[in-house]
Amino acid sequence: MAVESARYLDGYRLEIQFSDGQTRIIDFRASIERQEVPEYRVYLDPEKFKQFAIEGGNVVWGEDWDLVYPVWKLYEGVV
Repeated sequence: MAVESARYLDGYRLEIQFSDGQTRIIDFRASIERQEVPEYRVYLDPEKFKQFAIEGGNVVWGEDWDLVYPVWKLYEGVV
């Protein structure tokens, strides 16, 4: 299973399409708010949040994959 594409919707929500054709809409706000590492909380800035990328079948934030979620959790809609 891999992430094929992701599209920003609004707030902290992304529409994510997976390699099997399934699509999920995921709101990341609560998950980012729960992060204890201050470097991850910078993605509460809407402009920073929008700067995600698809790399290696994952949705990632930051050049060094500062913030990344297991693909199976995204598929289940649990972040």
